[in-house]
Amino acid sequence: MNLRALLLMGCCTFALQANAGILSDDEARKGVQALNERVQKLEDAQKEQTRSLLDLQGQIEALNIELRKMRGQNEELVHNLQDAEKRQKDFYIDLDSRLRRFEVDPAQSSSPVASATGVTDDPLQENRAFETAFSLHRAKSYQAAINAFQEFQRKYPNSVQLPNVYFLMGDSFMSLKDYPSAAMTFQTFLDVAPKQPKAPEALLLIATAQQEMKQPLLVKKTLKKLVVQYPDSEAAAKAKERLATLK
Repeated sequence: MNLRALLLMGCCTFALQANAGILSDDEARKGVQALNERVQKLEDAQKEQTRSLLDLQGQIEALNIELRKMRGQNEELVHNLQDAEKRQKDFYIDLDSRLRRFEVDPAQSSSPVASATGVTDDPLQENRAFETAFSLHRAKSYQAAINAFQEFQRKYPNSVQLPNVYFLMGDSFMSLKDYPSAAMTFQTFLDVAPKQPKAPEALLLIATAQQEMKQPLLVKKTLKKLVVQYPDSEAAAKAKERLATLK
């Protein structure tokens, strides 16, 4: 083989090698570009996940805030319910204690009393009428007791038992949750017998009825009146406690 042929073959080999190098560089660039695109997609997906997680975290925090608020409201409702139950329990304990002290005094009914018509009443009949009404109250037949007390009041308007009639009738109205009638009846009791031992309790019960009727100003006024008029009574001590809790 001559020199010319060798030179020609060398040139061809060099050209082929150069072309192969060019092709390899082009493929490498495409590979790098594809890799960059994949990395960019992964970064975009990660950013989207981060935003979703932040949104979810915000929603969870908002739910936690709402949950804490609801727990606070629930605790307040439970506290108010417990207070209401305690007041109701104390009221019925006091009521039961008062009723146990109610006994018909034979000395009070031992002498005839002239009625408004001028006819002398039979003390035995009067005593039985009061006992009947009181027994209905004690049996918690409050409406029947009220009717019986009102009938007693009509028949025996000058009876020495009249203060007890008004007090027990007021208790009956309280038990039926007829708070306006209860307050009015206890006030009648106070008008009839302001110096009765049960007068402080009557004022305290008026304040209770006013509280149930959502009359806070009247409640304060009645409790203060109780403290001033009967300062040494047990009811006055309770009135002071209740005044301290009123806003």
